[in-house]
Amino acid sequence: MKNKYITLITCALVSFTGCKKYIDVNHDPNRPIDVKESLILAPVEAAISQNITAAGGGNLAVVLQQYLQVIALNQVPPNFGTYLMYHQDMDGDWYNFYTQVMNNLVLLNKKAEADGNANYAAISKILLAYTLGSATDVWGDVPFSKGFQGIANVTPTYDSQESVYAQIQTLLDNAIADITKSSATVPTGDDFYYAGDMSKWKKAAYTLKARYYMHLTKAPGHTAAAQAQLALTTLQNGMASNDDDMKMPFAGGAGAENPWQQNFLPGSTLVLASTFVDGFASRKDPRVSKMVAPAIETGLYTGRVIGSDDIGSLEAYSLGGSFYASTSSNNYIVTYSEALFLKAEATFIISGAAAAQPVYTLAVKSHMSKLGIADAVADNYLNSRGALTSANAMKLIIEEKVVANFLSMENYTDWRRTGFPALTKVKNALSDIPRRVLYPQSEMTSNPQPQQNAKLTDRVWWDAQ
Repeated sequence: MKNKYITLITCALVSFTGCKKYIDVNHDPNRPIDVKESLILAPVEAAISQNITAAGGGNLAVVLQQYLQVIALNQVPPNFGTYLMYHQDMDGDWYNFYTQVMNNLVLLNKKAEADGNANYAAISKILLAYTLGSATDVWGDVPFSKGFQGIANVTPTYDSQESVYAQIQTLLDNAIADITKSSATVPTGDDFYYAGDMSKWKKAAYTLKARYYMHLTKAPGHTAAAQAQLALTTLQNGMASNDDDMKMPFAGGAGAENPWQQNFLPGSTLVLASTFVDGFASRKDPRVSKMVAPAIETGLYTGRVIGSDDIGSLEAYSLGGSFYASTSSNNYIVTYSEALFLKAEATFIISGAAAAQPVYTLAVKSHMSKLGIADAVADNYLNSRGALTSANAMKLIIEEKVVANFLSMENYTDWRRTGFPALTKVKNALSDIPRRVLYPQSEMTSNPQPQQNAKLTDRVWWDAQ
């Protein structure tokens, strides 16, 4: 690329009046002010996988797994696992959500709409809905409608969570409308998740609509029956097989490792927690060998007790297994199994346990199949778990959903809204189990808002008692 700083100097040496290039003095050719949609989409998808659903540059994804007693720190308390958190612990995560991901998705949407590239506009809206939903579910009220205005508004007020949820549904509706325009410009290699298959993006949008409808089953002003019916209606157009999973693939080579494999590297001192690991034995769950790695020292499936006063050998504990936590594992974002569990829960609410049973069975088997578990083995496991009844249906549906959604932040939302899986606060806990995370110190300093006084044990709007 021609260096315009050199052009300016050369012109000055040749003539004081014969060159018109001086106006380029403030234009840095290495810092473009406008880029194609394809150059925005790929890094944003990578950032969602690395920094939103995992814990690159932040703590949130791992902290929530500690609250769920899936992951433990091999450190003496107090720590995240015993509910110690400072506002600055969330600085990196807020940056990931707002600066790195949502701001670029807003820019992508504006550019795509201006260029008439409706498919890119649709993808930006779907990913924005996903990221915004993930943010509001852990922080509650967040900036959105007044945000992303640059220097025109550097201190945006926060939207209520209720209004954020309405905006999420609008984003998804508009994305679906964009896809129906059948734009000729379709992403290819720049779309890591679906390689430009807009039929799969459309199914993902409908599945996310169902997810966010079901989040409000206990929200003020909403009823479980109404939300369940909305979810069932949208799921008719949702994911239809494991092939529809939204996931980030990884080659596994240096610099191309799955982020959860990186999260479990020894320097993190992260291992699996005893609550999670022991659950496989108590259920006699055949998925254990795919989802849990035996401890190196013993060859046994052993989790660490969160809050333990001692520090054990890292090699005495289990890490994530090969399916989810190898260097070349996919990082799953939204899945067909989740869609089926949403349908099972909604069906139970509307029509009862007997009607939900076949959907629940299909949901469990969809996950078993993905892990390579034979149908007969899956059937035996389901028989051992027993049939759904009015008394146990919600428990079984969410317990199995949590396994199928291993390492997903969605499990923290399901625990808060349903009470399953059943958890008790850990040893050396500093409080009851947190029901949210703190607002970041960086945001409190630069954009003070009254909502930032929230404590870890305060409930977000939809988390009604």
